[in-house]
Amino acid sequence: MKTIKEPARDIPVRAEADVLVVGGGPAGIMAASAAAGDGLRVMLVESRGFLGGNLTIGLPILGFLGRKGNQIIEGSAQRFIDRLRARGAASEHRPCKNHMSLTIIDEEEVKRTALEIMEEKGVEVLLYTFFADAIREGDAVKGVVVESKAGREAILAKTVIDCTGDGDVAFRAGVECRKGDAEGGMQPPTLMFCMKGVDVQRLRDAIVGHPDVYDMDVMPPEQFRTGKFITVGLRTQIRQAQAAGYRIPVARTILITGLADDEIWVNMSRVSGVDSTRPESYTYGEIEGRKQIYEIARYLREFVPGFADARIEKVAPFMGIRESRVIVGRYVLTAEDIIACRRFGDAIAVAGYPVDIHHAKGGDCTMHFCDDSYDIPYRCLLPERVAGLLVAGRCSSMNHEAMASTRVMSTCMALGEAAGRAARLALKAGVQPADLDVEALRAELRATGAYLG
Repeated sequence: MKTIKEPARDIPVRAEADVLVVGGGPAGIMAASAAAGDGLRVMLVESRGFLGGNLTIGLPILGFLGRKGNQIIEGSAQRFIDRLRARGAASEHRPCKNHMSLTIIDEEEVKRTALEIMEEKGVEVLLYTFFADAIREGDAVKGVVVESKAGREAILAKTVIDCTGDGDVAFRAGVECRKGDAEGGMQPPTLMFCMKGVDVQRLRDAIVGHPDVYDMDVMPPEQFRTGKFITVGLRTQIRQAQAAGYRIPVARTILITGLADDEIWVNMSRVSGVDSTRPESYTYGEIEGRKQIYEIARYLREFVPGFADARIEKVAPFMGIRESRVIVGRYVLTAEDIIACRRFGDAIAVAGYPVDIHHAKGGDCTMHFCDDSYDIPYRCLLPERVAGLLVAGRCSSMNHEAMASTRVMSTCMALGEAAGRAARLALKAGVQPADLDVEALRAELRATGAYLG
C-alpha cells in the first residue's frame, strides 16, 4: 500500500477522566451509568449523534428471561426498561420458545432516556466523536485519541471501558483479537426496517389457524394468539416467492410486532461477508441491505397475510452487526460452557439466550439451547497483559460460537453494568481492574439488583 509520512505534532488533551467509556450502545450506557458516583469524573464518547446503538434500530431485546421462564437479566438493564415502560415505550418481557423472551421498545424513547440518565448521573457525553487510537504506556492503557470537527485530541483516563462492539480500543491497544469462525466467516448483519399499515390480526389468524400452511420453526401457533410476538418461519412462502423470481436472501420470514397495532419490524435482509471493521465492506453492506429491503417488502405484500396494504415507514439508521472482533481475555467463554449451563466463582452476569448462529454463507441459522442458564465470568471482561482496560458487550472474550449467544442486547447491558461497577470499585480501592476483589464486585452487583443466580 502506498503511504505518506504524517508530520509529528502535539495533540491537545481535551480532558482527563477517571473512567472513559468508548461506545454508547447497550453496554456503554450501562457501563457509564454504573461507573458514575463517588465523585468520579466519567465520560462517554459516541460517534453517532445519539446514544443507544442497537437499541435504536428496531430490534426487540431478547433474553431477559431464561429457559425456565425466570428473569435472569435485572439490575440497571431492568431499570432502563422500567423507565421506558412508564412512558408506554416498552412491552413486558414475553416468553418466547426460540428467543427466551421478547421485549419490544420504542427506539426514539431509548435515545431520550439514555441521555436523561447520563445527565442525572453526571456523565459527560461527547457525541459526533470518533475513537482513533489508544494511548498506551508500557502495559497500561492511559487514554484514547479521538477525532471530531475540533480535530485530533486526546482524552486521558485512569480506566477505559471498550464498549465499541468491534473491540476498537482493545485492538489499537495491542490486545489479541479474533474474528469469525475457523475460516474467518462472521455472522452476516441485517438492516432492519419498519412497515406500517399491517393487518396484524389477519397475520395472527393465519398463523394460528393454518399452521400447516404458515409454518413456524419450533414455535407453537398458540404463541401468536395474543400479545407481542416474533415470527420465525414461513419457509414455504419464501420458497414460493423465490420460485416466482423474487430475490430473498434468507430462508425464514422474521417479523416482529411493534408497539403500534399496525406496525411490524422486519429482520430479513442479510449481506454475507460484511466486516464492520473495514469501511469499504461496511459501506457495501449498507448499500446492499438497502436494496434488499424493497424486494423483501414486495415479497411480504404478495405472499404473507396482512401485508397487502402495508408500506415501508422507516429504515434503521445503520445495520445491526452480529459479529466482528472479540478479545482474547483471561477467560474465553465457549459454547460448551453455555450448553453445559456452567457456573463460575467470578460470575458477574447470568445469561440464557441460545447459541444462535446465522450462517456466514447461505440464508439459514442454527440454534443450540442450554437447559437453564449459564454464568459469564469477570475474566471475560479483562484483556490479557493490558492494564487499565475493561471490554464489555459483544466484543468481550468469547469464541465464535459462544458470542452467538452473548451478543444479544440484554446480556450486553449486564456486561456493561458489571464493567462500570468494576471500574469504579477498582479506582476506589486503588487497584487495577484485574486485581479487584471480585467478591466485592459481586456483592455490589447483587446490592444494586443484578441477578447472579
